[in-house]
Amino acid sequence: MRAIISTTKIRVMAAGVAAAVVATTPVPAIAQDNADARLRKVEAEIRALQRSVFPGGDGRFFEPQIAPGTANSATPSTATSTTAVTDILTRLDAMELQLQRLTALTEENSNSLGQMETRLVALEAGQGGSASIAGPSIAAGTGAATGAALGTSEVAQPTTSPSSTTPSAPQAGPSAERLAAVQAITKPITEDPADDEYSYGFRLWNAGFYPEARQQLSSFVDQYGSHWRATYGRNLLGRAYLDDNMPEEAARWFLNNYQADKQAARAPDSLLYLSEAMIALNDTNRACIALAEFGEIYPALASGRLSDRYERNRQRVTCN
Repeated sequence: MRAIISTTKIRVMAAGVAAAVVATTPVPAIAQDNADARLRKVEAEIRALQRSVFPGGDGRFFEPQIAPGTANSATPSTATSTTAVTDILTRLDAMELQLQRLTALTEENSNSLGQMETRLVALEAGQGGSASIAGPSIAAGTGAATGAALGTSEVAQPTTSPSSTTPSAPQAGPSAERLAAVQAITKPITEDPADDEYSYGFRLWNAGFYPEARQQLSSFVDQYGSHWRATYGRNLLGRAYLDDNMPEEAARWFLNNYQADKQAARAPDSLLYLSEAMIALNDTNRACIALAEFGEIYPALASGRLSDRYERNRQRVTCN
């Protein structure tokens, strides 16, 4: 009986020792198998995640992002290209329309200018050349006195043709006696036609035919403005106005001739006659300025050839 119990105790003890040994003994084979399984599971999950995040990540199944012929890849490019081309064509159409309008305006302006030139030529032809004296150029270099105090803006340029402002010209045309008297004055014929034109104007003025003299001298000045006689013609044209009781037009021509060339043969005469025209207009201030400048610039003439007229004009006004 004791033997049986001992045997049983021995078996129980052996079983407990065996269990303890098993529990404390490392199991590398089992742990290694579990780790491999876990790694394979994690790798599988990573691959699944890669396929979700990066579809076609594997080169064997990677599809190109832009595939020819697909709707997703062609539509944006086509739309962009179509929009750009349409915009360019629209802008070109607008530019062509603007160019057509500018061309039309240019043609209209050209036609208008042509019509104006035609009318101007007809007007000049109808006036017989008298419009040519409407605006003789004035030299820029005026004297200190005549440039500022004489008021060149008011008496600088002859602006009216003789035929339209001559009060002594008969309104119904010259009489037969006047025509005969004018025709009796012959025009000289020499080798210098310009001098002949001036001389004929001088003869008309000297005979007292002031309107006819102005018309003749105006034609001479217009045709031979650079001739050496031009200074004589402008000065005499002023005198033809002054002697016909038209001091305002006379003043314009005198000032014009003086400013054109102060060293010209009749520039001093024009400045002195300008003072006389200002006296006739009751403009004492400008008359005194013209007299003072004449005495300053032309002292030899003031005491020589033009001394009598100079002194007579000085006595007609009281200057400060």
